[in-house]
Amino acid sequence: MALELKQSLSLSQQLIMTPQLQQAIKLLQLSRLELLETIHQELETNPVLEDQALGEMEQEALEPEEKEDEELAPVDIPDVTVETPPQDQVDWESYLSEYNTSWAETQYEERELPQFENIVSSKTNLYSHLTWQLNMSHLEDRQRELGIHIIGNINEDGYLEVSVEELAKSSGYSVEEVEEVLRLIQEFDPVGVGARDTRECLLIQIKFQNLEGTLVEKIVKNHIQDLEHKRYDKIAKALNVNMEEIQRAVSVIQALEPKPGRSYSADETIYISPDIYVFKVGDDYEIMLNEDGLPKLRINPYYKDVLTRQKAVPESVRVYIQEKLKSAAWLIRSIHQRQRTIYKVTESIVKFQREFLDKGITHLKPLVLRDVAEDIQMHESTISRVTTNKYVYTPQGLFELKFFFNSAISSMDGGTVASESVKEHIRNIIKMENKAKPYSDQEIAEILKKMNINVARRTVAKYRETMGILPSRKRKQLF
Repeated sequence: MALELKQSLSLSQQLIMTPQLQQAIKLLQLSRLELLETIHQELETNPVLEDQALGEMEQEALEPEEKEDEELAPVDIPDVTVETPPQDQVDWESYLSEYNTSWAETQYEERELPQFENIVSSKTNLYSHLTWQLNMSHLEDRQRELGIHIIGNINEDGYLEVSVEELAKSSGYSVEEVEEVLRLIQEFDPVGVGARDTRECLLIQIKFQNLEGTLVEKIVKNHIQDLEHKRYDKIAKALNVNMEEIQRAVSVIQALEPKPGRSYSADETIYISPDIYVFKVGDDYEIMLNEDGLPKLRINPYYKDVLTRQKAVPESVRVYIQEKLKSAAWLIRSIHQRQRTIYKVTESIVKFQREFLDKGITHLKPLVLRDVAEDIQMHESTISRVTTNKYVYTPQGLFELKFFFNSAISSMDGGTVASESVKEHIRNIIKMENKAKPYSDQEIAEILKKMNINVARRTVAKYRETMGILPSRKRKQLF
């Protein structure tokens, strides 16, 4: 087969995303805080772009001060006479000894100190709290070094993640030395720290409360599995005691802390600032975008004047300014387009979910991205980007925009019910159940059928697990 070169023409179409279009898509899916960070970065790198509020403040500051002097009315100031004592009456020696000192020179020395609002106090975590107690203990250097090694293997819940044998092998100490230092650490605060499982953690707390040898210790030591599954009758029969004593012992056990390190967790509360507000005004709902804190961008007029000067600016400077002007104008246009798109999507969601806003989650309707996309004549991918990491404040509470899109479940009359609505019904049924005899998943499914919702038992179990609700045998409360 001979190889040869040929020229041919072919006509094809392909979609090419310009950098400006990529920037607009990126801005569309950013959260409010991420948008603020992007705007501040652009303000730092693009000299043509400026915040309108800051620009007006600088312009006011540059105005001549003579205008203020002209507005001030003349005020007659009376003459003041000061009687100066003769110089021979001044005690110069005491003056020099009191004021001409080294501390007086440094007292008013200007130093660059951080502002108080920028100083953030660090929260004490479990590792630092245990290390502090270890350093305060009267231990030898060898034991303190081993204690640091043990504390480093304690997780956030306060449990030791490795065995004593592994600690001895990795640290080079004997098993007896590791157990001795571990027993010391298990006496630290919080009580129960350093345990290897839940049973040992509870036993350490029982020992701290001087409950050794009691029914509480016997239940935790020998019947922890039956206690977990609330088989109290089996525990009473094995220990040959009545249910009243079991009740008192279980109430003491329930007051113990299964995760002693929880109080020193490093997790911090994350506060959500909504992107959109939906308020009810009369019989209608009003939508308002949250633009609090968003800079109002504009083009710096100085650079516009620079471009009008034909000969005063070199060509390289003119090209640079024109590029920055295009970038700034596109950013401003993209932000406005983002805000308009968010408003239109929220307006469509409010139209579809009017009953939810009026009556609550149980009246949430099934909704998919295609429904909103067809309503506002946009693509589904655009709706997906808009609803990512965006939150809306409604009369029913604060929700993510993704919350309003959920699958449909068929009802008994041939209609459909939203999956989130079914979850809310399950949550209400479990909330109103008899705690001594909770409903099983099958019984919940039968109750839902009476409410015109057709779901299977396994669907109820799946929804219950996603909501973090325990099965019926673990929800049971005999007393």
